[in-house]
Amino acid sequence: MADTMQFDLVSPEQKLASLQVSSVQIPGADGQMTAMPNHAPVITTLRPGVLHVKGPEGDVSYAVTGGFAEINPEGLSVLAEKAIPMKDASMSDLEPVVEAARTAASNASPETRDMAELLLADLETLLEDMV
Repeated sequence: MADTMQFDLVSPEQKLASLQVSSVQIPGADGQMTAMPNHAPVITTLRPGVLHVKGPEGDVSYAVTGGFAEINPEGLSVLAEKAIPMKDASMSDLEPVVEAARTAASNASPETRDMAELLLADLETLLEDMV
């Protein structure tokens, strides 16, 4: 069994990471999940939250506002809507995203209100984690 796997994190603006890691905890659509080498193939959407990356060179975390993750036995690729290294993140980076989610939740139809409110709650939790 391999000790590491390839991890790639990209957003529409830039490639944020491409490195060998031992595990990555992701905020999956159905809850937190941890990808490790030789993981079964999975594709999932991401909720807003924090990616926690553990590697031979140390640990690093990234705030993400959503996106997709593809896990396979060789590694993990994440395409994030927006991603920021936690060491560089500020509340002002995510406040416009949270404000847009508030507006969307208040204007949501009855059919989509639950999902809009869940997204808003996830984003507000992400902001709290940044403090």
